[in-house]
Amino acid sequence: MLIRRIQPHESDALARITVDAYRQINGARPMGPYEDQLRDVEGRRLDSEVYVALDDDATLIGGVTYVAGPHHAMAEFSDPGACGIRMLAVDPSAQGRGAGRALVEACITRAREQRRDRIILHSAPIMTLAQSLYQRMGFEPAPELDEFIVEGSDPRGEPLHLRAFVFTIAP
Repeated sequence: MLIRRIQPHESDALARITVDAYRQINGARPMGPYEDQLRDVEGRRLDSEVYVALDDDATLIGGVTYVAGPHHAMAEFSDPGACGIRMLAVDPSAQGRGAGRALVEACITRAREQRRDRIILHSAPIMTLAQSLYQRMGFEPAPELDEFIVEGSDPRGEPLHLRAFVFTIAP
């Protein structure tokens, strides 16, 4: 498996994979306006760093957005010593082969290269497999950084609770 920065011509393929992966978690239901954000790989690539996972046949099977600091539009944090991970997705047909772990490891490596203090990410409660992966890799829950999204998150008007996790970079 190869992890590298995305090339512009791969944005559409990663957009499809990202929507498919998130829909799988969401019971195959469309996710409204959030799907537009998931599809905007090109916007993420221009703002932050997007990494892709390629299998042994050079087929794109997943991707992740690495947000280098709070000054990026993709940042979900204001901590000046932090970086972030957004929109980790692996093609449902390729899950379980280590691509998700490899993409997160690439983000950890990048954070170390940039001498960041910590990595912050948010995960919806339904994303239990991803949260399990994060915790096995050393991310710890950070409830003080949790977010609650109200706008269009639930037909009953309930806010979407995004759980925060933090990985501390050892000096």
